[in-house]
Amino acid sequence: MAELRYNPLLKDWTMVAASRQNRPHMPKDFCPFCPGSGKVPENYDVHLYHNDFPVLSPNPPQPDAVGGSLYQTKEAYGKCEVVLYSPGHYDTIPDLSREHMKKLMDLWEETFVKLEQDPNHEYVMIFENRGEEVGVTMPHPHGQVYAYPFIPLKVKTELNACKEYTEENKRNMFDDMIAEEKRFGERVVLETEHFIAFIPFFTDYPYGVYVVSKDKKTAITEFSEDEKLELGDLLQELVGGMDMIYDKLFPYMMVMHQRPSDGKDDYNDFYRFHIEFYPPLRASDKIKYNSSSETGGWAAANPTKVEDNAENLRKCIERYHEKRGK
Repeated sequence: MAELRYNPLLKDWTMVAASRQNRPHMPKDFCPFCPGSGKVPENYDVHLYHNDFPVLSPNPPQPDAVGGSLYQTKEAYGKCEVVLYSPGHYDTIPDLSREHMKKLMDLWEETFVKLEQDPNHEYVMIFENRGEEVGVTMPHPHGQVYAYPFIPLKVKTELNACKEYTEENKRNMFDDMIAEEKRFGERVVLETEHFIAFIPFFTDYPYGVYVVSKDKKTAITEFSEDEKLELGDLLQELVGGMDMIYDKLFPYMMVMHQRPSDGKDDYNDFYRFHIEFYPPLRASDKIKYNSSSETGGWAAANPTKVEDNAENLRKCIERYHEKRGK
């Protein structure tokens, strides 16, 4: 069973895919993403792999006859792709060469372009789940790209807030956010010519870093080759620094927030390409679980001080530089 069910309370869709319960944990002696498995090319640097257990598909089944009245269902149309970062079973983002990281950036862009060409795909999301703490069952380094037949609620909320802010203030919210973070300074962890990384004033995750484009660009397709190299370098430094926080692989959820794929050309006026990290650890051996008020009321709560975390992450990034010989 795979279908979309409408939530009238939130004006949003829930994806239902019972088959995903059958997703396997990777056997200790076999990895389908490693060369020699018969599932991937014998030689690759980065590779696009079609998800074996997609929640969205280009040929979805008809929804079950369980809806009625205000309860709507529709086909779970879309696409779910897996992006393999490397043939190396343990090569995560900081382990890649600069040239290899550029190939990953290019594959992300190519996949985004391909998926948004389908008029039924309203939003294309590039993301990564890293670590068992966030439910990863296949540890070979990979990310995913989903093409949705709707705009996810969090992104829609951001878009509406940014548009309202621009209409009221005649300025882009992200420009003002960057200006304030740079003025205060203590939450900024990395900055390059075209990008800035900081742990926002308002984040609900202890190390919930945002990476924001300084320029009026809203999708990965708008970056030059040099800008993609620059963004790849920044991500490697950032994740490499995160791994130094507790001296172990740092778990996180990472999501690129980009414009919708509806063909409108005004998003650059009020929105901005940015990447959000949601790392679940609040200590080396403690996970930040959502409380009832956080889940039931979306009343975010951060158990740590952002400014202290930013200072620690800056120091860890410096340690990563020294380790990598920069």
